Amino acid sequence: MNGFFDIPSDLQHSYLGLVSWHLQEALIPVLAGFAAALPIGALCVRFKWLYPPVLWITTVLYAIPSLAFFVVLIDYTGLSQTTVMIPLGFYSLVVLVPAVVDGVRAVPEETNQAAAAMGIGPVRRYVQVQLPIAVPAIIAGLRVAAASSISLVSVGALIGNQGALGNLLSTAMLYDRPKLAVTSVVTTAVLAVVVDALLVLLRRVLTPWQPPSTHTSGSGARRTPARHSKADAPHATTSSTRAPERVS
Repeated sequence: MNGFFDIPSDLQHSYLGLVSWHLQEALIPVLAGFAAALPIGALCVRFKWLYPPVLWITTVLYAIPSLAFFVVLIDYTGLSQTTVMIPLGFYSLVVLVPAVVDGVRAVPEETNQAAAAMGIGPVRRYVQVQLPIAVPAIIAGLRVAAASSISLVSVGALIGNQGALGNLLSTAMLYDRPKLAVTSVVTTAVLAVVVDALLVLLRRVLTPWQPPSTHTSGSGARRTPARHSKADAPHATTSSTRAPERVS
């Protein structure tokens, strides 16, 4: 087990240092993307014609390979963490913008009308009424964006060893130490699982009004027992946010 945490000194980081570095490079872009997705989503909900071109732009950005982004950015940001985080921030938009838009659009019209009747303006209604109700959809988008970002950080190892835990992959080949590759892969997977679990917990804290059964992330509602008639079957709607596959 000691070999698992034995990090070569030329990486200039301890094991925990690499973990901290990896989380910074992965989660800061997601938070930045989320901050951008909120106003973009509000505009797309208010002006429906704006959503298709915005979705097209974010999809095109997501389709750009990481290395192509790095080549363009190196002249401006150098071989730094910023060069890795900027593409990850753009990539997160392809998940977060639809999550915000779909979540807000799912708010019942009766709720919006009641808020308007109480004199709540569009901005306050978006922040105080629509976004809280859209939390489950938004958290689902954050879970996908965070997992994707945590996995993509390792690509930064190709530019000046800016890949955090991904640096262990190149070091494993350099020193012929497969354990370093195992350390990188296992730790990255564990980080993704832990962050995902924390987001699920956050969703439960922010949406105490939801029954426990609605917190599941399954792709469909519970089946109605055969002895019940169709009229007795509960109506449920579920949505899932799925990230497009990409090749770095």
